[in-house]
Amino acid sequence: MNKRSVLITGCSSGIGWATAAEMAARNWRIFATARNSEDMKRIEEEGWNAVTLDVSSSDSIAQAVATVLDATDGSLDGVVNNAGFGMPGAIEDLSREAMQRQFEVNLFGALELTNLLLPALRKGPQGRVVYISSLVGRMSLPFMGIYSASKFALEAVADAQRIELSMTPVRVVLIAPGPIGTRFSSTCAMEGESRLDVHRSRFSTAYERYFKQRRGGGMSEDRFRLPPEAVAKKVAHALISDRPKVRYLVTLPTYVADFLVRFVPVRWRDSVMQQQVKKRFSSN
Repeated sequence: MNKRSVLITGCSSGIGWATAAEMAARNWRIFATARNSEDMKRIEEEGWNAVTLDVSSSDSIAQAVATVLDATDGSLDGVVNNAGFGMPGAIEDLSREAMQRQFEVNLFGALELTNLLLPALRKGPQGRVVYISSLVGRMSLPFMGIYSASKFALEAVADAQRIELSMTPVRVVLIAPGPIGTRFSSTCAMEGESRLDVHRSRFSTAYERYFKQRRGGGMSEDRFRLPPEAVAKKVAHALISDRPKVRYLVTLPTYVADFLVRFVPVRWRDSVMQQQVKKRFSSN
């Protein structure tokens, strides 16, 4: 019996790496993507198929798809769109390029890749399209507004695509991790520090504190962080189950956010967030 196969993006570390390990342990054939040679070498050492992919590049996406489909004779059982990019900052402080970059990676790249793979996914008995969304895909947070917007958009597209593919064997699934013990938070801080014109912002003093907290584990949600393996377990269920859930929540803050969005008035939520912003940025 042939192994089932899955393409997983963003496998240099964190959720992507943990998901590849989880599915390999379940005897799936893994196509794991990364951008640099060192990560590609580590992937190969694990015995997985390493695929070079930059989801912000159409040429790179086309080449990766050709590589995978050639290796699988044009068939594939699942794609996990995990590659992501976040840059914190007040919306007024973000350049157009910074906004575009987040949408290119988190939305457009994932959709272009998925669209090219759909003919192969439709061939199997139960193809899967898995999108790694976020807590902020349902509840937008200040100073992560554009990242939130890209994840809101991803969820909207997934909702539409789920119906569009309902008459095929392909199922579309969203995973909302919340705070996970990966490099994402510290990478966000480094992106903000290197790309924002902090000193010209009215939030300049606050940014210094915010970035320090993100790098050093000083965020309020840090106490609820789970390891990336917790997400990988949910992804595995989404790929394997005959009846996968539409949306999987992982961490406690994600469950709380889901409840707040559905049952708590917007004015009350705004009031709570305003108090938190004033507390964190009281020097401004």
